[in-house]
Amino acid sequence: MKDADAMEAGPPQGGSLQLSWLARLIGTHAPEEVAAAIADLVQARPGCVAASVRWGQGEVVAAQGRPPMSFAPADASWLVAAARTAGPLRHPDGRRVAVRLCTQPDVALLLLEWQPGHADERLLAELETPLRLAGQHLRWALEWAELKDSHEQLERSENLQRALFAISDLAGSERDMPDLLRGIHAIVSTLMYAENFFIVLHDAVQDTIRFLYFVDEQEPVPPGGGQDMPLGAIEHTLTWYVMRDGKARMGNAEELRRQVVGPVTLIGPDSYDWLGVPLLRDGQPRGALVVQSYCRDIGFTDEDLALLEFVGSHILTALERKQGKDELEQRVQRRTLQLAEANRGLQQEIVERQRAEHLQAALFQLAELATEDIDQGTFYRRVHAVVAELLNAQNFFIGLLSDDRLKLTFPYSVDAVLAPPAERVLTRGLSEYVMRLGRALRVDNADIEELEQRGEIAPGRMSSPAMYWLGVPLIVADEVIGLVAVQSYRADVVYGAADQELLSFVASQVANSLTRRRSAESLRRAYEQLEQRVEERTLALRREISERERMQDQLRHQVMHDALTGLPNRGYLRERIDRALDAMRREPQHPCALLYLDVDRFKIINDSLGHLAGDEVLKEVARRLAGCVRHPDLVARLSGDEFAILLEQDELPWAATAVAQRVLDALDAPMPVAGKELPVTASVGIAIGDARYATADELLRDADIALYRAKQLGRKRYELFDERLAQNVVDVLALEGELRQALAQGLFEPYFQPICALDGSGRTLGYEALIRWNHPQRGLLRPGDFLRIAEDSGLIETIDWHMFELSCRLLLQHGRDDSFMTVNVSALHLRHAHFDRRLVQLLERTGLPPQRLVLEVTEGALLDNPEHVRATLERLRAIGIGAALDDFGTGYSSLSYLHSLPLRILKIDRAFVQELDKDANTSSTTVVAAILALARALSIQVIAEGIETPSQRDALMAMGCEMGQGYLLGRPAPIAQWRAPGSVGA
Repeated sequence: MKDADAMEAGPPQGGSLQLSWLARLIGTHAPEEVAAAIADLVQARPGCVAASVRWGQGEVVAAQGRPPMSFAPADASWLVAAARTAGPLRHPDGRRVAVRLCTQPDVALLLLEWQPGHADERLLAELETPLRLAGQHLRWALEWAELKDSHEQLERSENLQRALFAISDLAGSERDMPDLLRGIHAIVSTLMYAENFFIVLHDAVQDTIRFLYFVDEQEPVPPGGGQDMPLGAIEHTLTWYVMRDGKARMGNAEELRRQVVGPVTLIGPDSYDWLGVPLLRDGQPRGALVVQSYCRDIGFTDEDLALLEFVGSHILTALERKQGKDELEQRVQRRTLQLAEANRGLQQEIVERQRAEHLQAALFQLAELATEDIDQGTFYRRVHAVVAELLNAQNFFIGLLSDDRLKLTFPYSVDAVLAPPAERVLTRGLSEYVMRLGRALRVDNADIEELEQRGEIAPGRMSSPAMYWLGVPLIVADEVIGLVAVQSYRADVVYGAADQELLSFVASQVANSLTRRRSAESLRRAYEQLEQRVEERTLALRREISERERMQDQLRHQVMHDALTGLPNRGYLRERIDRALDAMRREPQHPCALLYLDVDRFKIINDSLGHLAGDEVLKEVARRLAGCVRHPDLVARLSGDEFAILLEQDELPWAATAVAQRVLDALDAPMPVAGKELPVTASVGIAIGDARYATADELLRDADIALYRAKQLGRKRYELFDERLAQNVVDVLALEGELRQALAQGLFEPYFQPICALDGSGRTLGYEALIRWNHPQRGLLRPGDFLRIAEDSGLIETIDWHMFELSCRLLLQHGRDDSFMTVNVSALHLRHAHFDRRLVQLLERTGLPPQRLVLEVTEGALLDNPEHVRATLERLRAIGIGAALDDFGTGYSSLSYLHSLPLRILKIDRAFVQELDKDANTSSTTVVAAILALARALSIQVIAEGIETPSQRDALMAMGCEMGQGYLLGRPAPIAQWRAPGSVGA
């Protein structure tokens, strides 16, 4: 079988092409479409596993096929050989075959993968004719694609040429400078991204600059307000460097700083990408042309830089031509003004004639308005507009008598100083005087005073400060129904006889219109009364239906919402989750997510400030959560301090983690509650709803598991659920059951770590009892492997008391009479009011003297209830039981406890001890020395923890530390080991 380039075009010989495939091939144009048709043809053959068409030179530049085929680097030689072979070429593995389809303009290969035993010559022979035709069609498609690329390159060149022609045309056009600059901006925008664009020109003589044109989406006002400013005002800015050096610069902020020598000053917001080129004339910079982008997805290329430099020179030429033209136009304008002054008399005559023509047209408009079918308000506004074209009608009103003729209403009024009321009772004013006379009245201040003196009008003129007044009555069938009036508050605005005649004509048109409109108004009122009676008959039924719907909505809202916060409750949330899961099963591309959150340490707020303060916290939390989501997301309160957020978005889990972080940030701001600023935090568990979930309870369960994990990791965070968390929950439940069995079977054992004297003798003075679990499958387990689960399950107190009693019995049986023992006591024990009584009973039961027992407490345990803890330790000291402050120096306020608590021993934290053998480390040495001095001053013994090297021990001895413990002195072990011959301190 030969490729299409090597065979003569003509009708296919042998075989028959399927008509549907041939029609599809003929309809394809792009190389990818042709390749897909070829791949589908071969894929339909029995035994064909995969088919792909590849073309290009060097590295493969395009490929099309289903399913996609992958190749190892070792296949390169086979592909090269296939490109040089006219017939099919098999791969050494026997399953793949390469067929060359064409060689021009690029080599194209059909790559086939067959099932074993199917790649025989007969099948390849059947495909020879269709593949020859397809190869020829693919060659035409590749040639067409090359022609298209060439055409696009030519089109870009033509665009640039058109832009240069357009800039040249702008320079010679009649546009003003701002319009010219906007045109230049529009032209540059056709060549590249130029939403943010400015042109700055430099006057070398004055050493000033001006931002001639400035468009910026982040900073609307140009520097200097578009006026001349000293060049030094922008010193060390990027634009300054471009104009100073006459060199273009391009890049982001970091790249631009590397391109200049000296500091970089920013004016305005920083852009993501910046491109500036100098405007050069005879090699000297005359300004700069700058574009910038604030979008991360939009940047500039070297092609844009070269293009802007090329266009810049033409823009500078255009600006210089335009400036020269503007200067010439200014000289012409001055001459024109001189001619205009001489021609002003003639123009005044023309204006008078035009005014007469305008008056005639306005009167015709008024006549037409009287017959137009428009509403009354529109009619009044149009009449006012026509009148305002003919005379000063800035203060204009229309007054109408009421039906009982006792009031004067003002359906339309416009006044710059004192607008009339909507209606008023008839008085003896100018308006009433005009209606009594039945004819027009034109008066000024003197005339008005004369009318007042004659008693025609009441004094005061209705508090109006008008200087000139013109009113015309509205007459219908010899009956006055109102008036039209204008007035002036300025001495330079005077009404004459022509204005009176015009307003009289306006009044007649208004009166005719009112007659017609009143008839229509009577008919409209009749219809309105009929509609009102129908509406009144149905109003009762509507109210009853509305009340019933309101009660139903209120009942449903009460059932499905939380009374305290107003948020949807658990039932509402479960219903929404079920709907979201049903929708997801129909449209898997639209998943959902559930955020389950719990307010951290809410019980402390309730216990310390009361439930009313707790309710205020919950309402504020609900308000902030609602502000963190958008429609259609849902915020619900489940119970107590537990909330949930249901997200129905596409970009999951990213959107879920973003909302979770937004929730944590919103709650991070202190809440003003009960006169205090409370820091409130939350832990969030996230579960992404997918096809695994059938019900809302399953999604709630997994979100709750993730919430538990977030609390375990320290709270004030979020965790995303995965299968590992589910397995951890199963492991925790199994371990909790094993803890109960170990407690019942006595698998817990105390290990004793010696506390030795640091006086060179190495004597063992006491022990610290540490719990170990002899697990039947996992061997010996340390506290870190199970204590947290014991605390969460509520078994920790039972295990502790078991260890206290067992440790006392073992110490009494195997230890010396003068040795003491320390045991760790958690804050949970110290909260009980009868802890000391129970401990005394334990000592009486075991027979251990109280003086041999020391309780180790941490500074965190003291924070819970300091006064209660102090009283408990005082009672224990009274009977001989000592107290030791563990991990001293790493807590909250260690020094405040030393003088107030009845402490026998102070234990220096291992963090300070481990730093003692490091070279030139004086800070830890100073801290340890200070602790020792403080303890000696307070008569408190000191034990240094974590001694692991001789240098650490020697340093502590040199500083006078009394006791120490650590791996160097002895590792934790059963008590029997320390009583064995040869053991440390035995």
